[in-house]
Amino acid sequence: MISVFQAIVLGVLQGLAEFLPVSSSAHLALTPWIFGWEPPGLAFDVALHIGTLAAVFWYFRAELFQLLIAFVQILKTRSVKTVEQRRAVFLIIATIPAGLAGILLNDLAESVFRSPLVIAWALIILGVILWLVDKKASMLKNINQMSAVSAVAIGFAQCLALIPGVSRSGSTITAGRLLGFDRNSAAAFSFLMSVPIIGAAAFLKTPDLVADGGITLGLVAGILASALSGVLAITVLLRYVSKRSYGIFALYRVALGILMLIMYYYRA
Repeated sequence: MISVFQAIVLGVLQGLAEFLPVSSSAHLALTPWIFGWEPPGLAFDVALHIGTLAAVFWYFRAELFQLLIAFVQILKTRSVKTVEQRRAVFLIIATIPAGLAGILLNDLAESVFRSPLVIAWALIILGVILWLVDKKASMLKNINQMSAVSAVAIGFAQCLALIPGVSRSGSTITAGRLLGFDRNSAAAFSFLMSVPIIGAAAFLKTPDLVADGGITLGLVAGILASALSGVLAITVLLRYVSKRSYGIFALYRVALGILMLIMYYYRA
């Protein structure tokens, strides 16, 4: 069982890295490996996602409320007319591929994909792709110009996040930029996409969490830490990319991946 201190450290890392395109799953898997801590397990990882889910709810509370109203209106009228109604539909569409992939590849996500070597290469490869795409792609579209095709494409990109090191926000933001969306819109849609996928994962993994020891002080501390740091990460990223590129995050990914490779082969 991890300590309260370890839970807070992992919670802060989860909150920051979930929304910055640097892979929260990589940091949660690598930190215990680096410091020799007992691996907290995937159920604990999902519990920390409850904190980041709370962060999204808090930051986008007004927009999420509008989307909820839009979804109810769709059910009542059986039609899609407004921008909010279309966005609600697109978020559902974008969630389906990752939901199916999570069910089919859950065992691999908990074992093979969590290898430090896999994580290191995933950090490097996605970092290079993020840098190239963000540097070359246009910024002609905003979030109101999302289409069903774009939502599906970004949804499939989210499937790659089952591999720690790829990053859910990193893969979806990269896909959004590749499709020509501006940096803020790509990030905002990515964050909104996290609500159904993280919510579903938390619901499905709650039995495992209870079986692993239930609600402990460390778990509560970790969730609170991830929520607070998650709000900070969303605020900072959206302000940062309104004026700058994702280059610094791509550089961080590559540097961390190289460091992990060095440590891996040094320990081998």
